[in-house]
Amino acid sequence: MNNPKVSLEQWRALQAVIDCGGFAQAAEHLHRSQSSVSYAVAKLQELLGLPLLQIEGRKAKLTPAGEALLNRSRQLVNDAAELEALAHNMEQGWEAEVRLVVDAAFPSCYLMAALKQFVPLSRGTRVQFNEVVLSGADEALIEGRADLAIAGQVPQGFLGDRLVEVEFVAVAEPGHPLHHLGRELGNDDLRRELQVVIRDSGLYLNRSTGWLGSEHRWTVTSLDKAVEALLSGLGFGWVPTHQVQGYIEQGKLKPLPMSEGQRRYGHMYMIFGQPGRVGPATQQLAEILRENCCNE
Repeated sequence: MNNPKVSLEQWRALQAVIDCGGFAQAAEHLHRSQSSVSYAVAKLQELLGLPLLQIEGRKAKLTPAGEALLNRSRQLVNDAAELEALAHNMEQGWEAEVRLVVDAAFPSCYLMAALKQFVPLSRGTRVQFNEVVLSGADEALIEGRADLAIAGQVPQGFLGDRLVEVEFVAVAEPGHPLHHLGRELGNDDLRRELQVVIRDSGLYLNRSTGWLGSEHRWTVTSLDKAVEALLSGLGFGWVPTHQVQGYIEQGKLKPLPMSEGQRRYGHMYMIFGQPGRVGPATQQLAEILRENCCNE
């Protein structure tokens, strides 16, 4: 690719002439002499080999080519300004990227609301979001792959703040045989039926939560797939109540009539990957998450 012959200042001069309504007004806006603005625009047209402006009366108007190129140039100038701002923010310690690792059981409404609030405050910082299950968050923290994590437990060597309690409920499709026994259910009833289990996304610290120990189970890779399996009547399982409340209200899923253990509870913790070196963007996102969970 050839190096660009046109400078950003030349594009800015053309934009100012059109936006301000003329060369004199553009010069005043840019705090430059009118002759320097005129020269910049003339040089721009010379370098491109295209007429971008035509004079009608006392006013300069864009040619069709000028209109097409001007629209593209605005994004170019904006990108350059954002790049300079990002470099300035990084020089002040603001991170270029925040690596966020979140357990799939954490309510997505809190997460999405926090990310939406973070965007206008981010100063160009990107968020790399990774959803995990069970020990996946532990491993990301231990291996240094997370700046901020939301996990169901705090791994050894880290400190965490409790964000929210998550309720899990045992459900099955209304037509499932467990709903037709006409009585409260015990462990023996459940062991005879297929249980839908969510696979731990961790590779080394693998752990199981809510599995009854029977070999009669199907394992899926995500909460969404677990809910799909339950809706199709494949089996029963414990899933976050917030994930299936709508289906329960619609009558598509039904809590199991268990004598005990129908509902389980777990806490979600917020954990910094490098507690002593938390950057301002990571801190900002953490504060927003904390406030959203506290408000609820």
